[in-house]
Amino acid sequence: MSATINCKEFADYFVLPIRNKLYPAYVFEVEGKPYAIEEYYLNDLRHISHIRVSPQIFDQPMIDKEMYEVAVSLIQLFDELEMKETVYSPLGLAEMNYMHELLTSMIHKRLQVYLLHSSVTLEEQNNVFLTPVPGYRKIILSTNMAESSVTVPDVKYVIDFCLTRTLVCDEDTNYQSLRLCWASKTSCNQRKGRAGRVSKGYCYRLIHKDFWTNCIPENAVPEMLRCPLGSTVLKVKLLDMGEPRALLATALSPPSIGDIERTILQLKEMGALAISAHPEENPYDGELTFLGRVLAQLPVDQQLGKLIVLGHVFGCLEECLIIAAALSLKNFFAMPFRQHLDGYRNKMIFSGNSKSDCIALVGAFKVIMFSRFESVYPYLELKFQVAELFEELKNRVQSFNMYINTQPPVMDQEYIYKQRFILQVVMAGAFYPNYFTFGQCDEEIAVKELAGGDSKTVVMLKNVPPYGFLYYKQLQSVFRQCGQVKSIVYDGTKAFVEFSRNPAERFKTLPSVYMALKMFQLRIPLELSVHPPEMIEGIMEGVTFTGLRHTRVNVDFQKQIVEPVQTSFGALEQSQTITSLPLSICVTEVVEVGHFWGYRIDEKNMIALKRLTAEINHLDLMPLPVRPYPDLVCLAQFTDFENKRYHRVQILYVSGDSAEVFFVDYGNRSRVCLNLLKEIPNYLRELPFQALEFKICKMRPSAKSLVCGEQWSYGASQRFASLVNDCALIVKVYSVVHSVLHVDVYRYSGMKEVNIRDVLIEEGYAELAEESYESKQSNELKELYSKQVENEENASLTPKKTKQEEKRLIEMLLNHFSANKFGTPNCKVTSEMVSFLYEAIKT
Repeated sequence: MSATINCKEFADYFVLPIRNKLYPAYVFEVEGKPYAIEEYYLNDLRHISHIRVSPQIFDQPMIDKEMYEVAVSLIQLFDELEMKETVYSPLGLAEMNYMHELLTSMIHKRLQVYLLHSSVTLEEQNNVFLTPVPGYRKIILSTNMAESSVTVPDVKYVIDFCLTRTLVCDEDTNYQSLRLCWASKTSCNQRKGRAGRVSKGYCYRLIHKDFWTNCIPENAVPEMLRCPLGSTVLKVKLLDMGEPRALLATALSPPSIGDIERTILQLKEMGALAISAHPEENPYDGELTFLGRVLAQLPVDQQLGKLIVLGHVFGCLEECLIIAAALSLKNFFAMPFRQHLDGYRNKMIFSGNSKSDCIALVGAFKVIMFSRFESVYPYLELKFQVAELFEELKNRVQSFNMYINTQPPVMDQEYIYKQRFILQVVMAGAFYPNYFTFGQCDEEIAVKELAGGDSKTVVMLKNVPPYGFLYYKQLQSVFRQCGQVKSIVYDGTKAFVEFSRNPAERFKTLPSVYMALKMFQLRIPLELSVHPPEMIEGIMEGVTFTGLRHTRVNVDFQKQIVEPVQTSFGALEQSQTITSLPLSICVTEVVEVGHFWGYRIDEKNMIALKRLTAEINHLDLMPLPVRPYPDLVCLAQFTDFENKRYHRVQILYVSGDSAEVFFVDYGNRSRVCLNLLKEIPNYLRELPFQALEFKICKMRPSAKSLVCGEQWSYGASQRFASLVNDCALIVKVYSVVHSVLHVDVYRYSGMKEVNIRDVLIEEGYAELAEESYESKQSNELKELYSKQVENEENASLTPKKTKQEEKRLIEMLLNHFSANKFGTPNCKVTSEMVSFLYEAIKT
């Protein structure tokens, strides 16, 4: 029998009546400790002089920073004694990651640190059994998985925080979660038994002796008293063993009557137990329904069982079986340590735009089963248990006449979106009320905090050091794992990191922003190596830096320039672009209904485009000096015309020996061979792009055009394309938001001017909508910007000189920095990230 079980309680439960007396069952104990294990508490560690632990840290079950320092000091102390044995320390996953950071930062110590928990890969689990390199100490940071599931024979020291994460159930929501609490004495003694297998062992409990005696419970709370009773009640009803309350009252650790009654009512709400029409009948009992009989015979949680039944009803049984099998094992996505960000990225890829873990599981499972998945994502292991459980669930539901439809579906342009929407409806019904919805955050607050930046593409950093623009390459490197960085604007102690958006995609929060937020949640440090500002100013003696410490500086990676910014995000562009005059345009790329790219076709603009094209094609063009990469600005030919002249392009993505490019002066896309791409001179790269991005203002999809969570139906898309393609259009600008022109669009039908928004509304594809906060603000500022432009000639002389001087000083600092005249940065600064997601999660 396990050492964590209360033997006396079992013996008393199986009592035998003999001659009018009750005799408990016999208990046989077999000693299994070949070597002695010495126990120590915090009271015994006073000889470590620098450790001062406040008694208040034990008020709540948590690991204070002081306790991490105690654990590290103990490991250092062990090294003074010997260098061979293994140290075992039971922790939670977040605590393990923090402890790992502390230990790996001890660069002068020879340590081999391994993590052991249910989510690590099988290979990483096997590493804990390896013999350490001679002269090195093996340290295992583990959850309570090693308490009973794994035995490592060469453990000599155990450092125990006396904590555990226990599965508990919220009484109000019936939602299960892992809660940090104090471990029982039996569990702690089991941990102590990890040592002493091959030699004398030592156990260090990082609590005080009196706290161990008076506060640590003897035994853990039985699962029946802290977890949902749904499966148990259903089994009682399936076996026809009487009223659940009466039967469960005879259990070894009987749950409270209130918990049983609450469970029965929840099963009735779920539809697993029938609700009686007669009020005189017992409300805390009921007959099994069809759903209840199915749930009672499936080896999964009730909500997952209901998901399977609803999947059968709505025609997505296969997907629901996959979700149920994967969620039952809880570790389908096995991620090696420090690769959680990669795992999150691929979850996002598999989930598409749904942001659903369940849909990600379906996509990943299908890829694993029908392709060589490991060669693409080696850290995501194929769990054969998932496939086995999937087959078992499929066979079990067949006894209830539930079969996976093997007939090929009737496909149309919207089939995929409709099926995903149905699956989302099924999940909402199965998991009610435990699911999340996406709402909108406060636009006004986001705009103010991000200084006008787009919350869908920008994240903000705080605690940025003075002259932060000197370290832009470090910051770019940190965020490169999230996505392609378009620009960084430094403003005092803040920095605004903007990620590149594919111009051919519709407006949405970029995956890069979600990745950056995930990086913040994972506590990945944003650490910069910097110089003290006084040292920089001392080396640049004789140069006046008045105000440059906190000057707004824009680092544009696309155009490869670093220059001062004197206006807020977008204000300069707005003052130059917003006009009350109608614009004549040609549409070159439709992203979705109401969202498109084009260029101006008035005489002045067409002459400018022809001059630019002529200048480019008179140059002696050189091949690219580097391998093409996304966001690179270079030169490429139009491939759709016989006259293949070169134009400025931005690379969207590279695939094999070709690349998808975006023509930044016209707004269309094309695929070109990599060997045909040419290098662009710096002065041409810095010129403003002529392609314009448009969005029809005051319009949104009608109910007719909404397709299962997607923006517009196929019919609406076709109709819009027929209205805007192959004809000249007139647009009147309402506002400019993040370089996107919100406009009214007109086309001529005979001699009549027709508003395209009105046509879509009349035909039922669209309806009127209110503009966003930013758009309305931009519209209100049009008059102000017009006045500023009128007075620009009289007032711009001084600001222009100031800007040129600041640019000269910035270039001087960057040149000194790149030439290493400041020496190696010797200070560490940690910045804090803030993200204002356009979509806010609500419970």
